[in-house]
Amino acid sequence: TLFLFCDVLNPDTGEPYNRDSRSMAKKALAYVQSSGVGDTVFFGPEAEFFIFDDVRWSTAPHDTGYTYDSIELPANTGAEYSEGNMGHRPGPKGGYFPVNPTDSAQDLRGEMLGVMRDLGMQPEKHHHEVAPAQHELGLKFSDLLTMADRLQLYKYVIHNVAAAYGKSATFMAKPTFGDNGSGMHVHQSIWRDGKPLFAGDKYAGLSDLCLWYIGGIIKHAKAINAFANSTTNSYKRLVPGYEAPVKLAYSSRNRSASIRIPFVNSPKAKRIEARFPDPMGNPYLTFVALLMAGLDGIENRIDPGAPADKNLYDLPPEERGSIPEVCGSLKEALDALDQDRAFLKKGGVMDDDFIDSYIELKMEEVMRLQLHPHPVEFDMYYSC
Repeated sequence: TLFLFCDVLNPDTGEPYNRDSRSMAKKALAYVQSSGVGDTVFFGPEAEFFIFDDVRWSTAPHDTGYTYDSIELPANTGAEYSEGNMGHRPGPKGGYFPVNPTDSAQDLRGEMLGVMRDLGMQPEKHHHEVAPAQHELGLKFSDLLTMADRLQLYKYVIHNVAAAYGKSATFMAKPTFGDNGSGMHVHQSIWRDGKPLFAGDKYAGLSDLCLWYIGGIIKHAKAINAFANSTTNSYKRLVPGYEAPVKLAYSSRNRSASIRIPFVNSPKAKRIEARFPDPMGNPYLTFVALLMAGLDGIENRIDPGAPADKNLYDLPPEERGSIPEVCGSLKEALDALDQDRAFLKKGGVMDDDFIDSYIELKMEEVMRLQLHPHPVEFDMYYSC
């Protein structure tokens, strides 16, 4: 298969089209360099996904609903299969790193990694994730533009290899109810002259520059949600109880914070991990929004506040309520983007025309779901 990554240019001027997300990524990298902050930005996304054996849905006015199936679902312990029911399957929230035969997709994931290796994508690992039928493959980090390109290929390979095996892969953040959804934790660092700028002598071995970068992400997180959590389905994942971080805080010790500082011994590996994004959106826009927010934090020396080294879900209500949260809906995220857009326009990376058109497009998705009766509404209200 031949794959090409292209930029969209204005046919009249030959300049980058203002709504081309890949061109925005290039502009963001140029802005990093022109600002004098750094010369290289590394990104490392961890995109999770589900693999199902059968998926069906209908949006007909008189027949609305969906169904999915996987040999790994706990509900299939009593199912009859032509070759017999082998019985090994993970329970709810019980799928993190099981061994065969409970992990039914090890060979399939290995095939995916093989294809990615042939495409020069530098895969590093694969494993089963927490929920039944949920998985993750790991790629080596790279610069922002290369990593966004590779994430597009990552999804393409996973979809097509799964289909070749008679399976169906989805990157929906929350296709299942009552178990973990799929996120895309995004590791980030900035370098200059071959030296890591996030390493220092502050909290968790971070530099002041890194703490300011974190401060920028926390300040602009609700606007970032519009790109990093770009669908109505995204917000069904961002709820407590399913390892999805909703609290806008940072920590080196717990994963309930939206920004984690991975423990590393080498200054070269010092980085931050934004844990609230998911893999449903445009990777160029997600990475650019995170980077531009972080740069705004550096430029304005935004204090991220004190670290949160306690489990944020176990805090008393009055203490928990004082910590800001990510958006609770796509509508809220789009409203936040509308009001907080100046940081994205620096260096001409984005402009009002693009942001306005993006909000308009996404509001169509919000309204489509909002106006359609839902099966759960029938369950709750039909006999009123």
